[in-house]
Amino acid sequence: MTTERIVRRAACAAFLAALLAACGASAPPASMAAPSLRTAQAELRDVELTVSADAVVEAVRQSTVSSQVSGRIVDIRFDVGDRVKPGDVIVRIDESAATQALEASEAQLRAAQANLANARAQYDRSRDLFAQKFISAAALDKSEADFKSAESQVRAMLAGAGQARTEKGFATIVAPYGGVVSARHVQLGEMATPGKPLMTGFDPASLRILATVPSSRIPEIKPSNRAWIEVPMTGKWIEARAITIVPSADPRTQSGQVRLDLPSDVSGIFPGVFARAHFVVGREPRLMVPRAALVRRSELTAVYVVPAVGAPQLRQVRVGTATDETGIEILAGVRPGERIALDPVKAGMAAPT
Repeated sequence: MTTERIVRRAACAAFLAALLAACGASAPPASMAAPSLRTAQAELRDVELTVSADAVVEAVRQSTVSSQVSGRIVDIRFDVGDRVKPGDVIVRIDESAATQALEASEAQLRAAQANLANARAQYDRSRDLFAQKFISAAALDKSEADFKSAESQVRAMLAGAGQARTEKGFATIVAPYGGVVSARHVQLGEMATPGKPLMTGFDPASLRILATVPSSRIPEIKPSNRAWIEVPMTGKWIEARAITIVPSADPRTQSGQVRLDLPSDVSGIFPGVFARAHFVVGREPRLMVPRAALVRRSELTAVYVVPAVGAPQLRQVRVGTATDETGIEILAGVRPGERIALDPVKAGMAAPT
């Protein structure tokens, strides 16, 4: 309901009250004049006690693909935000120089193979001649040495051709695994050099949370306990799939790190997003009210209490640390059983000024 409609409704109610008073009738009760409000009861609830810590989302698999050869970039097939499959070609580098080097290596290999065939035939003839005592042992040894040298030359040329073929393959950059492109570091036509970053991507199916926890609270956290991940950007609360306590601490901040694995089906979250980790360390009954009922104005935290008769009342409260996806703990300001307005804006319009 808009403010204008509420003002018109209040004016009509005042006019009706004046008209009834003039006719000797009593005015309607205040509860009839106030707009209807959705409420919830402040109640003692058995909730999970948690150790909370700030955290950040990071990718388990995140890679920056770099160039391994020099050349001009002639093709870029993906951009930031695009999804790639394993083996997809993402960038192509001009392979003219690599092709020429491969052709030269293959030509040298063919020459070495021809030389080997000639050396093998010469060695066979020398063995026959030596058996007939037409040549000396020294001549046979030289023929054998030439044959073995030709064999070694062929092996060297084979290795060189294989290296040239591999370097030519480096001109075509493929995705090492399926994921999402998070950064593109080059433009079409730029020169690529060995080690120059081309693209960065991550696997959205393998994300985790890295939480920074005070060292004094880490002993309370057990890998077998439950943990919840709050992502304010999406408003989601997600149960962690696994907890890993990193066995090290920062001596300057006296804090340690705890990793929480996210389920593989989580969507709308990407590396670098702020989150909060809530590690369950026990259960106790606490007075809880819905999160939506809280009113925060500067340093004031309050709720609108709706009595059985009368207008809503703004009441300051002190909140605790126990929370869940929908509720928050109240330490003071509200008693169990009191009704709390779920729409503070609407309740504020109905409250007396």
